[in-house]
Amino acid sequence: MTGDVVMRLGMAVAARLRQGNRHTRIVIGKDTRLSGYMFETALASGIVAMGADVWLTGPLPTPGIAFITASMRCDAGIVISASHNPFEDNGIKLFARDGYKLPDEVELEIEELMRTDLASHRAGAGDIGYSRKVEDSRGRYVVFCKGTFPNDLTLDGLKIVVDGANGAAYRVGPAVFEELGANVVAINVKPDGKNINDNSGALHPESMCEAVRREKAQLGIAFDGDADRLVLCDEHGAVIDGDAVMALCATRMIGEGRLVKNTLVATVMSNLGLERAVKDAGGKVVRTAVGDRYVVEEMRKHGYNLGGEQSGHLIFLDHMTTGDGIIAALRVLAVMVREGRPLSELACVMKRTPQVLVNVKVDKKVPLDELADVRRMIQGVERDLGDDGRVLVRYSGTEAKARVMIEGPDEARIQEMAQGIADALVAACRV
Repeated sequence: MTGDVVMRLGMAVAARLRQGNRHTRIVIGKDTRLSGYMFETALASGIVAMGADVWLTGPLPTPGIAFITASMRCDAGIVISASHNPFEDNGIKLFARDGYKLPDEVELEIEELMRTDLASHRAGAGDIGYSRKVEDSRGRYVVFCKGTFPNDLTLDGLKIVVDGANGAAYRVGPAVFEELGANVVAINVKPDGKNINDNSGALHPESMCEAVRREKAQLGIAFDGDADRLVLCDEHGAVIDGDAVMALCATRMIGEGRLVKNTLVATVMSNLGLERAVKDAGGKVVRTAVGDRYVVEEMRKHGYNLGGEQSGHLIFLDHMTTGDGIIAALRVLAVMVREGRPLSELACVMKRTPQVLVNVKVDKKVPLDELADVRRMIQGVERDLGDDGRVLVRYSGTEAKARVMIEGPDEARIQEMAQGIADALVAACRV
């Protein structure tokens, strides 16, 4: 991405979403990475040049921008963030006026508009838009998050470590839990534009785990760069991933009659142990392709209200239209407080099936259907595992990598199997 490209994107977004009877209003938010300030200016310039108005939130979690977009009745929300990636990377996420991600077909139309002569659609001197800041966007989002926590509960007496990943939640994350009564130990909350996700946050939970043990805290919460996902650790510093959180929340919601159709939506990456835990509680798991977008699409299509990914994207549609790390943490805390039990005990609701994931770089992404030798290896492993495991092989959507995931009863054996398939993939995809 360059400033020129992003300015054209802003022009195309405004042209596609422009309202005929009033000024179009678009929210722009970002995380803390250095390039976000440049892209924010470029986006705003393109949008106002087309006659639309811009509202700037400054650094705010991705779900916070979705919330602001819907609450202010804006026509779109734009997030400048590369989520869990290093600071050198950046990206754009688009939300519709209802706070859900913009449909694929609309995004494709915007991409097509970027290739046209947008200059001819610019507004006249008297019709250009304006750009202004949303006053206290952080405070609004903090209040919203707290409103999702049960009114009869507080976090009094709990000590919590919050790892902000030097990202978008570096202020609002600690604030939410403090205002609900917790004693918060905040780490990695001093962004400098270049340290987002750097040995911190959900991708590197070691700092959080160590802080929990050192501070004798009851819980650790680590966000990624834009805080739409989280990783937890219990009072012993043991990591609790998205699957365990979904198992905990889904089983409680089934027991309370609040899980719609007793169905949880997860991706193909989620552990078999999650399926078994939900089934034992009287529910079922529906799987989708990898990506929170696909989880939300399945949830909206069938009216489900809980879904997520093993990586920590957790969607509680009763409260938020997209993954929200803060709200997910509050749901877990509500169970801890109400039942008076530590997270180490609560997480035992799910017994994990051994799972290995091997990521390898590939020169090119050859369709798996064209790799006969690799397919034979996969089929052989599937026969060996039978009903006790499964195999998933896919290419990364954002990197030149292949991912091989295998689940089975013997971790050493499935590690060897996964590495064998991965090596075959690298050889087959060599230029």
